[in-house]
Amino acid sequence: MRKHRIFIVEDDRKIAQLLADTLRKYQYEVAIIEDFDRVTEECLAFDPHLILLDINLPAYDGYYWCRQLRVHTTCPIIFISARSGDMDQVFALENGGDDFITKPFHYEIVLAKIRSHLRRSFGEYAPGQGERTVKLGTMTLYIERMELHVDEEVIPLQKKECIILELLLEASPKVVSREVLLEELWDDQTFVDENTLNVNMTRVRKKLAGYDVLSTIETVRGAGYRFIPASEEL
Repeated sequence: MRKHRIFIVEDDRKIAQLLADTLRKYQYEVAIIEDFDRVTEECLAFDPHLILLDINLPAYDGYYWCRQLRVHTTCPIIFISARSGDMDQVFALENGGDDFITKPFHYEIVLAKIRSHLRRSFGEYAPGQGERTVKLGTMTLYIERMELHVDEEVIPLQKKECIILELLLEASPKVVSREVLLEELWDDQTFVDENTLNVNMTRVRKKLAGYDVLSTIETVRGAGYRFIPASEEL
């Protein structure tokens, strides 16, 4: 499996190094900016699949460098900044950014967004890559159709049910945190009640049970949820 390359433009060396160490644990190839006067040159030399870009930088800010980089690359650019104002996010997107993460952040959120953008740009979601599917055992989730196929059974899904199953099937047998699920399900979590995720998860469980699917969604207290295929159940 090829390693995706991620370029980090962050002037807080501690944060940059922690990000790099975390990403390398997940098999990404990472480079950190060395000379803030040569952001474009260093970035192009590394040829990244994705860029993490701070706003507050020496000399020129992240908006400036995003515009410069967009002349040369269409790869995803995710802003990571302590600025949390609405206009900061608007400026980030209008200057060529694809996403915005506010500091302090959960590393799981950063990883989820990175995986999402890489899938859309270079993976199974990229144009020309065919129909998006997630397979686990005898189960195949068809993303665009919003259908779960189990053996010969076809289970229709609602949009949020499909998103939940996509995340859980892809991660299985690992746990998917509540934070990641909330981030993927709702763009703005400000007014999302804590119980809303529980309600949606219950609907998915009932949907699977209604079609006699033996696989289960396990609640991991204090962590999140894990999908357990029927073959792994005791």
